[in-house]
Order: sequence, then C-alpha cells, then structure tokens
Amino acid sequence: MALVIAPLGVSAAKPTPGPINSFVRAATFDVTGEVAEIVTVTADGNTLIYTDSEVGEVGFVDITDPASPAADGTLAVPGSPTSVTVTPNGTWALISTDTSDGDFIDPSGELLVVDLATRIVARTIALGGQPDSIAVSKDGRYAAIAIENQRVGALPQLPAGNLTIVDLLGTPAAWTTRVVSLTGLASAFEPADPEAEFVDINAANIAAVTLQENNAVALVNLATGVVIDDWSTGVSSHPADKKNDRAISLTDGLSEEREPDAIGWTAAGNLATANEGDLRGGSRDWTIFAPDGDIVYTSGEAFEAEAVRHSHYPDSRSTSKGTEPEGLEIGAFGDRQFAFVGSERGHFVAVYRLDDETTPTFVQLLPTGFRPEGLLAIPSRGLVVTANENDGTISIFEGRNQAAGAPGAYPDVVADAGGPVWAALSGLASAPKLPLVAVHDSILRPTRILTLDLGSRATVVGELPVTKAGVPVAYDPEGIVHRPGGGYWLVSEGTSLALDVNVLVHVAPDGSVVGEVRLPASLEDVDTRFGFEGVATSADGSQVYVAIQREWADDAPGFVKIGRYTPATGAWAFYRYPLETPPAISGAWVGLSELVRVTDSTFAVIERDNQAGPNARVKHLSTFSIAGLTPVAHGAGTPPTVTKTLVRDLIAEDGVRLEKFEGMTILENGRVIVSTDNDGFGETRLYRFGRLFD
Repeated sequence: MALVIAPLGVSAAKPTPGPINSFVRAATFDVTGEVAEIVTVTADGNTLIYTDSEVGEVGFVDITDPASPAADGTLAVPGSPTSVTVTPNGTWALISTDTSDGDFIDPSGELLVVDLATRIVARTIALGGQPDSIAVSKDGRYAAIAIENQRVGALPQLPAGNLTIVDLLGTPAAWTTRVVSLTGLASAFEPADPEAEFVDINAANIAAVTLQENNAVALVNLATGVVIDDWSTGVSSHPADKKNDRAISLTDGLSEEREPDAIGWTAAGNLATANEGDLRGGSRDWTIFAPDGDIVYTSGEAFEAEAVRHSHYPDSRSTSKGTEPEGLEIGAFGDRQFAFVGSERGHFVAVYRLDDETTPTFVQLLPTGFRPEGLLAIPSRGLVVTANENDGTISIFEGRNQAAGAPGAYPDVVADAGGPVWAALSGLASAPKLPLVAVHDSILRPTRILTLDLGSRATVVGELPVTKAGVPVAYDPEGIVHRPGGGYWLVSEGTSLALDVNVLVHVAPDGSVVGEVRLPASLEDVDTRFGFEGVATSADGSQVYVAIQREWADDAPGFVKIGRYTPATGAWAFYRYPLETPPAISGAWVGLSELVRVTDSTFAVIERDNQAGPNARVKHLSTFSIAGLTPVAHGAGTPPTVTKTLVRDLIAEDGVRLEKFEGMTILENGRVIVSTDNDGFGETRLYRFGRLFD
C-alpha cells in the first residue's frame, strides 16, 4: 500500500512566485512495489514514472498536488527495468529492461515503447545487450541507451558495452537502431571492454556517456553515430576519512580515480559528473569538466565536509568510497541554474547554484529516503524528485523563494564549518541558566557532551570530552541530565564500550568521570542489550531516575522498569511502566527512549516502536505519575505500576515517519524539544513544541 506523509511543519502550499532560492520537502511517497531507482515525469509535469527492478515493473504517481502524491497504477515489464524516460511530445514512455537473467556472458535487453494514453506496450525493440541509462534528445529525434554489459570481477570481461542510438522517426513501428562502438578509446582503462553507465544529451544532440569502470567519458554525435571526443576523468586528490573507526575526520590523504556515474550537461556547455567509483576508484566528489575534458571545477573534500557538518557522513563507509556521489541532475529554474548531487550512502542531495560554473555555491543539503539513485528536476513545476532504491520511497521537494536557512527548511541541526562532529543525538538536557546539551551514543568515539545553540535552527557549538583518569572514555550514552549541584548524570546502555553493562555515570563539569553506578548483580543477571535509555533527577538531586527501554528476563510481557537510585544510600528501587502493543509486524517492538522530570512526582517519556515510514504505529509523548507509589527493591516483590497519559501522538498529529525519537527536554520557558537519533548518519529532526506538560 502506498503511503504519503508530509513533513512536520511544512506547508503544502504551492511555491511562492518569484525566483527559487532553495527547496523544501513537500512529501515522501512509498511505492506500491519494493524499490524506486530511476524516475522521470510526463510532459505535463503531473505524473512521475519510476522503475522497480525488484518486482519487474514501472509505477506511476500522480503529483498534480506535489504535497499529496497518489499511486496511479503500475505496468509489469519483462526482466528488470533499468531506466525510463518520456519523449518530448508526451506520447511515449521508453523503458529499458535487462532480460539477461544473471547471464553476464550473453547479456540481453529490450526497449519497451509504451503509449502513455493507454499504457500499452506499442513495440518491443531488442537491444542486444544489458542496458543501463536512457536519454531522449530535446528535439525528440533520438534516444541514446548506454549498454553496460556489466562484469563480474575485473575487466576485461566481454562482450563490450556500447551506445545504442534509436532514431525516433515516424511511428514506433518505423524506429530503427544504430550501435556505436566505444572500444579502443585511448583515454579509457581496459579500452577493449567499455562499460557504458550513464548518458545525457545536449541541445546539439551530442551524447555524453560515462564509462564508469573505465574512468572515461565519450562524446557521441547522435546524427552521425561517431565518437567525436573522449577523455579520462583522471584522479582526484584531497583529504578524506579513510578509517572506519567511529571518529570522523577528513584528514587522510585520498588519491583515487573518479570513475563517474551520472553525468549532465550544464547551461554553459560543460559536463558535471558524480564520482561514485566502482571497480578501483571513487573520489567521493563531483566535478565539472569542459567538453574537451579540462577541469572547470572539482569539489574535492567540500562535498563530504557538508555531509559531516549535517551529520550525513557514513563513517562505516570510510574505507570504501565514503558518501558515494552517484546521482546528478542539472536544472534551470527561471534564470537560476542548480546542480543536484545525490549521495547514495549519505542519503542526501547536495544543492548548488551554478551562477559561475568555476565556483558553484553550496545552497543546502536535502534529506532523502535511503540510497537515492535517480534524480529529476521538474522546472516547470518548481520541483526536484529523488527515487530512493533502498527503502522504496520517492522524495519530492518544492522550490521556494526564501533563503535555505529559513524556518521549516532542513536541517534542524547543523554544525558550523570546522565545528564539532556530531551524530545520533540520543539524549537532550536543559536547565535554568544552563546550556542545552546533548549526547551521542557509541556510534562515535570517544564520548562527548555536545552544546547546542537554539536559533532558527540548532547549531552544535561546543563539545566536552568525557574522560576517566584523564583519558577519553567511550560509553554508550543514551540519556543525559544536568545534575543539581553541577555536572551531569549520563546513562550508558548495556552495549557500553567502557563497561559491558548498564551504568549510571556521574560526570563533573569539566567532563571527568566522578563515579560509575551499576545495578544490583541480580538485575545484571537478567538484563539485555536494551537497557538504560533516559535519566532524570528530582529537583534537589536527592533521587536519580532511569528508564529501561525494553522488557528484561524477569519482566512481565509489556512492562518495563523505571529505576530510582538514591545517591546518599546507594539503594535501587523500581516502578514498572506499561508499554503499548507492538505493531503486528515481524520483529516489531515498543520501548522507552527518554525520561524527563516534569515535577518531582510526574515524568515525561518517549515511547516508540522500532518501525519507520508506513510501518510506524507508536511514537508517543506521554507522562506518568509516581505520587502515592512506593518503589521496591529488585526481588522484593512486584514493582507498582504507574498510570500513563498520552500527551501527543506524533504520527496522528504530525505525520512523522522516522523511527528513532530519542531525545527530549523541557526548556526554561516550558517549551518542549524532541530530537531523533539518525544512527550515525542521515536525517536528524529537532521538533519544537509548546508547553505540552503544563
């Protein structure tokens, strides 16, 4: 079932008339099948068409109202669809499909010509190889198809790829094909085995083709079918993070072949490439080349620096291609030209103004679904769209006549250039006259307490390393609270790196660890990795409260512990909290993710399931009271059950589709802040509410 969710706080109104300065997400659409890879649009700009290789179909999405996209049917195709485009007259959709069925020695493919009025296949054209990208010339005269004939293992592995031209004269029955050989190009690595990846056509009907594994670009005159130029895309050298060590730092020397994937002609007649890498290289950047191959601009480390600043850098990919810039689209909105560069592994699109193609201006970073592959600009509608292959979503963004940093625009949290590295905001804390602070979990090492400045967007402005005996320490902090009297209490979950148990940590104002408090041994015998998730204190600090995320071995199903620790005596005692029923989905569970004091007898929690998108059911902000209840020590009887009150259903009220609501705090003015944990990279939201708990 397709699901549409508009983002919290973003108006569904049409774009403001006037020049487009930035983009705001209008909606996220869940496709009816499994994945979305390449996306195009009908000539009127009202219907998206996307490929779904997992179920062998193309899907149609009505975007007449971009804030409320609607499923509009599917069309089954033979084999695996690899690309789709539409002829300029709006009559035909051209769909390339791979019919090789895993045969890399004798690959095959087809071009389906679909009548868009009836959605009937009018003709099938054999391609003689495994296709990848397809493009149609602006005058509707030619289609160009990159035939990749991909390898298994190293090059060369024949048959070679090529560029197939389809002459679109007359009706589809009269269309003919020509094959342009791309072998023997002196600029290419392993020139006997070109692997054509992506193609784009300029107004002069010159096709630019990336040979990704060959690290080259070929220019083909479509009228004559002749390769008129080719050049190596060369090597890019710049700083990067090459270590998967949970400590992000763009300081290692990187020198790699670009091996570009997507390519696009610019208004000035240059060629922009997204340098994903594949066989040997991957320079993690994007480049603008002159038509003769000279470099006009290259981003170097700047592309990944923005990913780091916005917490979209996947450190787990540091040893292999980093953010992997894969998709690229050039779009002219009025008199302003933009480049959109998609990060396959960072789940984002970076937006640049191309007023001067020698010095593109970074505008903003847009969060997409998982692993955006296909990018599409629709200037006539003021829209940009991404097809996200890993989670089966389509992200739709609307152009706005406003600055990129205006309220409602992503990001909600960012660091200044060169500022602290941040990710996975798993806990928030504020207190009168004290700064707003946050902690990240074990996705980054060592542990640091981050300071946030709340403005129109939150900025990470400082970091306090947590040290033990003078040495930085690595916990798995899931909650933080300002400790009355100074310093902090942290709770580290059972997967902590310093101690492989749940631990309550007293941290001094200078970041040094004063002490670590463990649970009674009888509880450590029954705990699981789903442990401490939130921490709060009484007003005077005489009591410390902790929330445990999920049931432990001694808990009744559907109940979790709220612990009370008394520092003066070292005693632990417990209440129990009743959880909502998990969604009826395999592997789904519900647990607690935060604990905040409202009064000395009332506390607020985040209660959530572990699902996202259309599967999410429980994203609750609730309160409970301990008034009149006496907690009991472990083993001394059944803990008293608190009564909870739902304060805000985030799904019902706000259309939230993210999984991990992790942080919450109440500001001095009574307003509530809630943050999501991005698991180290990807979208982070900081939701600002009114006085929810009065």
